[in-house]
Amino acid sequence: MLATAAVTTAKSPIYARPPVSVRSNSLPEGPLALMGAPMRFARNAEVYGEDEPAEYLYQVISGAVRTYRMLDDGRRQISAFYLPGDIFGIEAGDVHLSSAEAVAESQVLVVKRASVMARAEHEKDLARQLWKLTVQELRRVQQHSLILIKNAEERVAGFLLEMAGRGSSGTAIELPMSRQDIADYLGLTIETVSRTFTQFVQSGMIALETSRRVQFRNRAALNHLNG
Repeated sequence: MLATAAVTTAKSPIYARPPVSVRSNSLPEGPLALMGAPMRFARNAEVYGEDEPAEYLYQVISGAVRTYRMLDDGRRQISAFYLPGDIFGIEAGDVHLSSAEAVAESQVLVVKRASVMARAEHEKDLARQLWKLTVQELRRVQQHSLILIKNAEERVAGFLLEMAGRGSSGTAIELPMSRQDIADYLGLTIETVSRTFTQFVQSGMIALETSRRVQFRNRAALNHLNG
C-alpha cells in the first residue's frame, strides 16, 4: 500500500492522510496537474509492478523513474526513463506490462486512471492531450527498438543525445541513472558502456566532470555516430 510519507510503493494508493507536501509552483504542467496527489518514493522504491492492475497514471515531479521487465534468463531490460514532466503508466489494457521504480529519490503525481478517462469524455482538450501522450509513448517504443540494432558506440551516442534533447539546452547533462541502468536500457554490459564512455572521452567527444555529469565537446561527432 502506498504511504503518503517518504516512501514505499504506489501499488494501491489510499489517501487517508494528507499527501506529501509539494509546493504548488513545483507541480508539472499537463493534464494531470490539477487531478492528482504528489507522492514521494525513495531510491529504488517500486511505483508499480508488472501484471498489477493499471489503476493509476503518474507524472514525474522531481527525480527519475525507470520502467523495466525481467527476462527469463534473469537479465533486466529497461524500456524507458521518465524525467520531470513525463507521464508514465499508460497502458492499452488493464494491467501493467512492466514494473516501474524510482531511479533516485523522486516525487510523482498519482491520479486515478478512471477519473482521467471520465473527465476526458467531457473535455476535448484533455482527450486530445491523452491521445498525444499515447502517440508519444508509441513513438518512444519504436525509437528504442531501433536503438537495439545498432553497435555499442552508436547506442551510447544515441542515448547521450536523447538525454540532452530531454534536458536543458546547455552543453552539459546530469544523468540520474547509473551505468548499469544505461547498460540495461541499451542492451549492453556495464563493461561495454563504461569502455565506450572512456573512448568518447579519449576521442574528445565528451568530458566527464563527474561520473554522472557529461560535458559535450564534439556533439557533431556524436550526431555522426548516431546516424
